[in-house]
Amino acid sequence: MQINISYERPAEGPGSGPVKIGWLLTENDSGIVFSPPERVRSAEMSKSHAKSASRCPAVIAMEARYFAIKCPFDLHLRFVRDKDGRPLLKNLLGEKSPVRGNKLKKHLHVVEESEWRYAKRPTIQLSLPYILVADEPVYMTQLAPFMHYRREPLPGTIFGGRFPINLWPRPLMWAFEWHDIETDLKLTRGEPLFYCLFETEPQDRAIQVFEAERTPQLTEYLELIGGAVNYVNQTFALFKEAEARRPTTLLQAKTRD
Repeated sequence: MQINISYERPAEGPGSGPVKIGWLLTENDSGIVFSPPERVRSAEMSKSHAKSASRCPAVIAMEARYFAIKCPFDLHLRFVRDKDGRPLLKNLLGEKSPVRGNKLKKHLHVVEESEWRYAKRPTIQLSLPYILVADEPVYMTQLAPFMHYRREPLPGTIFGGRFPINLWPRPLMWAFEWHDIETDLKLTRGEPLFYCLFETEPQDRAIQVFEAERTPQLTEYLELIGGAVNYVNQTFALFKEAEARRPTTLLQAKTRD
């Protein structure tokens, strides 16, 4: 039995055309260091053969939904403990580090040991200024850059999450679970730090990602939901409340002279 699945897509209005997703930075300070999200493509794969994997519709459809966030600076870190046993990060680049110490502390920290998922696996977080936003239902899943080959594997795993960016546009962060604490963690500026996978309604719609304007409405909404994690454990329980107080339009493309 053959089953045909088709969607009646409206010619205009909600559900028509590509799904529009905006990205912006929470602050302009050194914003040029943080690259725009970049669509994942098999650019270097051979396309000369008709049966090349890079020509496969399934591969093309998958890559069309993944966008990479790149590492903003070089890091060479070692996990250590101080004389009192408290977990710390040691910057092995020292004076050769391209990032000043006060700036690095602003973005990078070890999660409180009581909050680690596993007792012997430290969790570190790299706070990033990226915000993703949409005006229609879009779920974003943050996951490891599995299509990027690293000559030196990371000494642990990345764990991300999944949430609706139309209701919960919040600053992204890179969370890392350090399994092999005897091995240093090395990150290179420009390499993929993680991927963003976008889920749309319906699933086959094209995705358009562009830089968004920080409008007064968006700023007010970001302030409304921004500190919720400090007061409740289950922020997902606030989605209905957030939806009720959300302006109809938050997304506006950034214009430049």
